[in-house]
Amino acid sequence: MARTLSNMLPLGTIAPDFNLPDTISGNNFSLNDIKSDKATVVMFLCNHCPYVLHVNEELVKLVKEYQAKGVSFVGISSNDVINYPQDGPDKMKTHATKVGYTFPYLYDESQDVAKAYDAACTPDFYVFNNAMEVVYRGQMDASRPGSGIPVTGEDLRAALDAVLSGQHVPEIQKPSMGCNIKWKV
Repeated sequence: MARTLSNMLPLGTIAPDFNLPDTISGNNFSLNDIKSDKATVVMFLCNHCPYVLHVNEELVKLVKEYQAKGVSFVGISSNDVINYPQDGPDKMKTHATKVGYTFPYLYDESQDVAKAYDAACTPDFYVFNNAMEVVYRGQMDASRPGSGIPVTGEDLRAALDAVLSGQHVPEIQKPSMGCNIKWKV
């Protein structure tokens, strides 16, 4: 697993649309189906990445807390499942249920959605305001596996709190870090 930083999609970019199958419900979801009139968080995740596994418990808490405030969330896995079968749709559903995801966990088989978002790693987080403009992209917090820094979600929480209170999200943002997306060859 190559340690990779997120690419930092330019602030103000309009969220690229998608229509992908949800591995939990079996339904397809588009961005329009998921978006909130307050804030929408698009997360690139996968089942096996130690960086995602490291934040999962706090991520589940954070999602539940902010869903109650009207924020919508979606997880997307874009990994090549031929070479990484542990990230296949059947295993995504099992993983989502096991860790308690309360958001759609979509499968991006073509990898077109990851490319449209310029996603580079898992986890990779994007916060969009009510106009669907990216106002935050980067790390959940400064914790990494083995760092000894507690997982708090403070960076993602600060961005969401700013959006919800009508405040400006600071433009200086730290990239996420994790396993590279497993691109098809």
